[in-house]
Amino acid sequence: MPVTPPVTPEEVLARLRREPDVEAPDLVAVDATDRLLLDTAEDLAARRVAVVDDAYGALTLGAVAAGARDVRVHQDLLVGERALAANAARTGLTGTYRSLPLDGDLLDGATLVLAKAPKGLDALRELTELAAAAAAPDVVVLVGGRVKHMTLGMNDVLRAGFTDVAATLARQKSRLLVARGPRPGIQSSFPRCRHDDALDLDVCAHGAAFAGTRVDDGTRLLLRALDGAAPDARTAVDLGCGTGVLAAVLSRPRPDLTVTATDQSAAAVASARATLARAGLDRVRVTRDDAAADLPDASVDLVVCNPPFHLGAAVVTGAADRLFAAAARVLRPGGELWAVWNNRLPHKAALRRLVGPTRVAASDRRFTVSVSTRR
Repeated sequence: MPVTPPVTPEEVLARLRREPDVEAPDLVAVDATDRLLLDTAEDLAARRVAVVDDAYGALTLGAVAAGARDVRVHQDLLVGERALAANAARTGLTGTYRSLPLDGDLLDGATLVLAKAPKGLDALRELTELAAAAAAPDVVVLVGGRVKHMTLGMNDVLRAGFTDVAATLARQKSRLLVARGPRPGIQSSFPRCRHDDALDLDVCAHGAAFAGTRVDDGTRLLLRALDGAAPDARTAVDLGCGTGVLAAVLSRPRPDLTVTATDQSAAAVASARATLARAGLDRVRVTRDDAAADLPDASVDLVVCNPPFHLGAAVVTGAADRLFAAAARVLRPGGELWAVWNNRLPHKAALRRLVGPTRVAASDRRFTVSVSTRR
């Protein structure tokens, strides 16, 4: 049966769910920052709206329900795109928005930008540069977040692209930064690339990519141990590839190894493609995928992985366990998962349970590199 669209934005917000992301009583699909952004936005029906990092669709579908007719959205995480699509279907609003990459087309002629504050300043800097360069001269940029996560550095980043930047009063522990007046002559400086002398590799990164152009210590430890990884492997996957450093260093000395780099972050995928192109490694396939869902079962000889171990400020295991389970699914019997993880986390037991026999290949005071063989 066709879905009857809700009448008001509040009715839309009431129907939203997090799925396919984790659902739990204490996890919400619409938060106080979403509501503050929508309540502060004026004349939505007359605006060309660009939405950035809408977690589950509240900003996009709320704007549509308020009358906006030209709504474009970019979500870095694939799970967010899928949640938005599911919520649009649930509310009868499928086809009312366009999903686009984070580029000039997303911001072209926009008169209103609604954005959730990113975790890092470089992600905000990339958005600022794109908006200043491509949006309409009368654009209003609203960047919202929890008060405890908003910093004065965010004001400085926005001022580099806009002449007028102000903060709203807090409401329910959320606050907005409001930017107007794009400065002339601003151009995007992303992706940014930096040569890593130790790896002899140009590392390229878009603003939201983990670690930026820096190679984190865990990745370096894993790279030092990878020389002997599955020497007979014909196929390999860099699972959660980030900027593509593992895929590049793994592929470079092994031209007969077919390597796929995959990540659910759009910024990571774009960064990895840039890193691999600079290295002349176009033979590495880079895909945007959630936990290797598009790869066939038992199709890979080697998986390398530096999984996330933070969710916000909390140290967690769930995201890594999900990647370990994905590695177990795509590995052939006898295939190997080479992973690096923080010593504080109980990953060795999970690796044995999810993948198979596990040994330590390297360690230091902070990180462990493990090798798990698929049963």
